[in-house]
Amino acid sequence: MNRQKENESKEIANIVIDTVIQIHKTLGPGLFVNAYQKCLQHALQKEGLNVICGKKLPVVYDGVKIDAGYKLDMLVEDLIVIENKTVDRLTSDDEEELTTYLKFSDCKLGMLINWKTLLIKQSIKRIEL
Repeated sequence: MNRQKENESKEIANIVIDTVIQIHKTLGPGLFVNAYQKCLQHALQKEGLNVICGKKLPVVYDGVKIDAGYKLDMLVEDLIVIENKTVDRLTSDDEEELTTYLKFSDCKLGMLINWKTLLIKQSIKRIEL
């Protein structure tokens, strides 16, 4: 990733984190993951960011793009992949899932967010390739 895109990714990541914290302060834990995702999409778009939810992510094998059913929760500015969860705790499987999405999407920065927590800031995991 070139220096400019790296700086842009960091700035956008800071906006995402601030927005996640604000949404969680307002709504708290206990909602379905889709509610948080829709609110985050709305809030980031209000900030002027391009956000795509549910983008299909093909597996490339033998030079062929294969639809294997993968979808990104959120793609922000074609730079950051966000995976939203509402689980008791994040696991290594969740991290591996996001890492796979980063590899397939050619993005270098991902954020794994667990909304089912009292302190959201401690439940945001950054993964960089």
